[in-house]
Amino acid sequence: MAPRKSERLVNLTICLLATRSYLTRERIRQAVEGYHDLSDAAFERTFERDKDELRAMGVPVETGTNDRYFDDEVGYRIARGSFELPPVSFTPDELSALGAATRVWHEASAASATASALAKLRAAGVEPDLTRLAAIEPSITADEPAFDLIWSATLERRRVGFEYRGGRRRDVEPWSVTWRKGRWYVLGRDVALDEPRMFKISRITGVPEVAAHSGGYVVPPDLDLAALARSLEPGEPDATATVAILADHAPQLRRRGVPVDSPVALPSGYVAYEVPYARQGDLVGDICAGAPDVLPLSPPDLRDAVVARLRGVVGVVADEGSGS
Repeated sequence: MAPRKSERLVNLTICLLATRSYLTRERIRQAVEGYHDLSDAAFERTFERDKDELRAMGVPVETGTNDRYFDDEVGYRIARGSFELPPVSFTPDELSALGAATRVWHEASAASATASALAKLRAAGVEPDLTRLAAIEPSITADEPAFDLIWSATLERRRVGFEYRGGRRRDVEPWSVTWRKGRWYVLGRDVALDEPRMFKISRITGVPEVAAHSGGYVVPPDLDLAALARSLEPGEPDATATVAILADHAPQLRRRGVPVDSPVALPSGYVAYEVPYARQGDLVGDICAGAPDVLPLSPPDLRDAVVARLRGVVGVVADEGSGS
């Protein structure tokens, strides 16, 4: 729809809403910007098309006369009672969900859109108590820059490809974005493995590649996504590792761990931390992502796994550089 036509339809709608009586065609022609410069024939054609388009969009344009006893000229109006939405009401649980949704994108690119949505809810008489959500609200932080693209790809059923911390590329058909234990995850089918996997969005590095076409796959209709997410999420930590971290680097690992005395002499600026973990593979990825500012100290099998992962990355880079 051309901008000029859109503006004319909005002006016509406002004009017909602003009157209690029926407006004749001539009055409408004088009042609505966009009709003034048209010839008589062009105005008749344009006005008829505009009325039909408004009605097709659900706007109840009424036809009638202002005097039932005389054969007055036919006029037009929009009755407010037929046009306006009924009062909006929500249950307490629905209000909490709406409030949480408006807070999720607090630091993301969708912040302006959610602020607008919240303003419209308030205009309709709905006031979510956002202060009650402060302790439990999910939020998007600076270490989750891929969130918007992953979220959009999930809604539009677009395959995504991304580099995961530790240097491995993943191609995924995202089924759901979920909040588990304080972090955002994307749940979907790992294309290479042809099985469900769940990935922590904060561990996605770089900008994800999103397929050009939407609707490229179908989520299994009988799949219980909540149950699948519970089965794939990391368990409670049942082991600890000692790592050395340089100064203020690797904040996630530092927050998870506690400073301890190092079992070996460390390079200048490094501090030893004891870090709990549930899956060694996840911790290996975090350490590799922080290298060389994060050094594995113990247990020995963790050191070996980190060295093997980094050597694998070096090998891949060397192969790409040689053109093989």
